[in-house]
Amino acid sequence: MERLKNARKAKGFTQEKLASLISVSRQAYSTYETGTRDPDTQTLAQIAINLDVSVDYLLGKISQPQTETSRMIPVLGSVPAGTPIEAIEDIEEYIDIYPRFVKHGELFALHVKGDSMEPDLRSGDIVIIEKQEYVENGQIAVVRVNGEDFTIKRVKLSPKGIMLIPSNPAYDPVFFDSDQVAALPITIIGKVIEIRRRL
Repeated sequence: MERLKNARKAKGFTQEKLASLISVSRQAYSTYETGTRDPDTQTLAQIAINLDVSVDYLLGKISQPQTETSRMIPVLGSVPAGTPIEAIEDIEEYIDIYPRFVKHGELFALHVKGDSMEPDLRSGDIVIIEKQEYVENGQIAVVRVNGEDFTIKRVKLSPKGIMLIPSNPAYDPVFFDSDQVAALPITIIGKVIEIRRRL
């Protein structure tokens, strides 16, 4: 990849230096520059982060190496659109976010599993989440249930408690009264600000 080589040199890194930063051998890294081997998604993301460029630039999708608004966020795992189950916390990949989201607070992404939020969300979609403890009524949010399990639902708040509402009519809404919200507990992790669908 000629762009990879140029970006590395522009940063002032040797192959050894960059290889060390992304935890691969120099020999392995060298194969990325010669094009005899392609880095996996996570390694490519790490390279982009260390070189201050976007993955899209390295892949030849855009002509500019970077902008002041470029930013990458981790895809942490999966969140069920169905019965709450423990979310996977391992970083699966990194994705670029659009410039309009750069000034948002803490952002992360999750893969959607299950069909309870169809047609709004489909299994396999990636949702971009802005971490916050409160959402407006009707917004889709990631919610922690029992302190450990996560689910994604449309949220309706009232003085009496919180209702988690699926989009799919085959699933029933679930209501937790104020006592359950405090005891279980039920906490809002963040709101969905973008949906990415991979066809």
